[in-house]
Order: sequence, then structure tokens, then C-alpha cells
Amino acid sequence: MKILLLGCGKTGSLVAQVARERGHEIEVLRAADNPHASALTEPRLAPLDVVIEFTTPHCVLDNIMACVGARKNMVVGTTGWYSELAKVKADVEQYGTGFLYGSNFSIGVNLFFDLVRAAVPALQHQYGAQIYERHHAQKKDAPSGTAATMQQILEEGSGTEVEITSFREGDVVGMHELVINSGNDSIYLCHDAKSRRGFGEGAVRAAEWIAGKKGFFDFKDIWKQI
Repeated sequence: MKILLLGCGKTGSLVAQVARERGHEIEVLRAADNPHASALTEPRLAPLDVVIEFTTPHCVLDNIMACVGARKNMVVGTTGWYSELAKVKADVEQYGTGFLYGSNFSIGVNLFFDLVRAAVPALQHQYGAQIYERHHAQKKDAPSGTAATMQQILEEGSGTEVEITSFREGDVVGMHELVINSGNDSIYLCHDAKSRRGFGEGAVRAAEWIAGKKGFFDFKDIWKQI
């Protein structure tokens, strides 16, 4: 496949590496060379199979609008834009393209989401829940998209509000913890990422999956197919 990668940060660099290892042709476009998505013209996008987006919350919507408007399939790993989810979905459906987003493309994290779902009944039996997440000091958004997904799973399943506490320190890849407390005991669920390679592998597999498809998809709903 021909892939355009938007963003070349820590995760983006691994996406490019994994894509090449899997035999894909990949071009990297830095944010500095793409202000307000100005480089994402239809002629430039036309030869591509998929665009993978790993930039920052203040860039992502411009990039999405340009790619969707050019009817180019996308994988979006950037978070911090989900308040515009309904509008993006409507645009994807209008232009008839393929769009796959996710708060985390790690297979391990998506297994972890299943464990979080399994904990929902505890919140209906006099347990309270708290989410803690830790990331490197350079991470732009807080809470993380992964923590927000955990919160959504718990709140929609139980009708109970769940707080998130965020920490930004050092070079922490990503740690997410769910603590469930009652007067009698505590339950701890934790995912601790050892490296970013799992994110990169998941994003490239997502690009392989979305190529040629139409529709609006959340990675947490389709990752088992990948």
C-alpha cells in the first residue's frame, strides 16, 4: 500500500518503521510542512491508499477535513477531538469514504478495555471506581483518550460517574489503572505499556484493514477482526 503518515513524533516514527517492515511504501509529512492542512491537496492525496494521522489535537481536525473531503481513507490515532465526533462521522458518510479512529491502537489495551467492561457490575454493588493515568511530560491532552474510553465504558454501563486523575511525568510510555473500592476490599486493574511499538503495529494493521472499505469505525469495536 501507499501510505501517508501525518506526524513524526515518538509513536509516528514507529508507525513508519512498522509499515516499512510490512512491505508498505510510506511518506511522512511533518506538521511544520502542513500548516492548516495546506499540503493535503487532492493531487497529492490521489495516489495514496490510506492516510495515518498521529499529530496533535490542534492539527487533527484540519487534517481530517482535508482527507475526508478528498475521499481518502484514514486511520486517526490522535485524540482530543472527540467533541466533534458526530460532525466527522456525518462528513465521512457524506463523502462515502472509510474512517477508523481509536483512543489506543494497542491490542493489549483493547484487551484491557474488555476487562474494564467486566468490572462494570461491581459499580452496581456498592463499589466506587477511580481511573488513574500516567504519560510522558510532553503529552498534549489530559486525560488521555484511553482513560476517557475507560470512563465511557464504566459510566455507560453503570450510570455512575467515574473520575480520572492524570499525571504527566518523565518519559512514561503510558500506564492506565482502574481502582474499584468498597468498604471491604479493593480491586486493581492495570495496563502498563513497555514501549510504543504496540501502538505502531496496531495502527498499521488498522490501515491495512480500512483500505478499500467505506464507513466510520472505532478501533475498539473492530480490533478482533485485525
